[in-house]
Amino acid sequence: MDLRNEQVFLDYIKAAIENDKLQLPTIPEVALKVRQVISKDNVSDAEIARTISSDPALSARLLHVANSPLYRARQKIDSLQAAITRMGHNTIRSLVVNLAIKQVFRPSSFLLESHFHDIWQHSLNVAAVSRALALRARPLDPDQAMLAGLIHQIGKLPILTLAEKFPELLEDQSVLESHLDNLHTQIGKIIMETWDLPDGLSRAAWEYRNFRRLASPAPDYVDLVQVAYLESIMGQRPAPDVALSEVPAFTRLGLDPAIEVLEIEGVALEVEEAQQLFA
Repeated sequence: MDLRNEQVFLDYIKAAIENDKLQLPTIPEVALKVRQVISKDNVSDAEIARTISSDPALSARLLHVANSPLYRARQKIDSLQAAITRMGHNTIRSLVVNLAIKQVFRPSSFLLESHFHDIWQHSLNVAAVSRALALRARPLDPDQAMLAGLIHQIGKLPILTLAEKFPELLEDQSVLESHLDNLHTQIGKIIMETWDLPDGLSRAAWEYRNFRRLASPAPDYVDLVQVAYLESIMGQRPAPDVALSEVPAFTRLGLDPAIEVLEIEGVALEVEEAQQLFA
């Protein structure tokens, strides 16, 4: 079995997933609990606060974010319940997932640390830009946009986890990078089928590289991630075989592909603030 062959590797990883021999990334437990609590009818802010407070580190980060300029806090918020009351259940639900999801990017071995770190940093950058764009593309939700950016390359993680078991793959960077680049969206779709996220959001994990995708005239979360992704790789990696002027996402978002997103007034500062808060 030659796992350097792309199709052979894809068949192998799919079989490993189907036979429960490869664990897929899952939504962190505290985020699942918060989502379940918020989905209840007539749930109180106090009950949501109690659920979040079961994770002290997450609680502290959530309060820090709630008091940040990014969320335009007019006065200091000093309790989880106050944060929930002011920000609303939907925002809190999204924020908890966004803050907790970094746990997913923790490798099982030091051999994968640099790979996981690079994917996280790239995803965080794309997420921050997606969030800033969503603020200018209402009714798209900026926190949902952030999550779409954070998960868009999540399919790379199981590929790396499996590759660790085969030294010939980890040692051959060209083959490994090819597998990561060409297969991660297919694995991302499999992961998203287990996460129970809104379809329009989860599609970012498998459709963001479809640069000529046809969609409704209104922009969606895949559009945000596509534009943010293209911005992130500008001048850093081999560019996709498509001219930016041919990517419909720019038109749907009302953007000029000739102008860098970070040059839009206010975007660079918002991106920097989001990166710092969610790092």
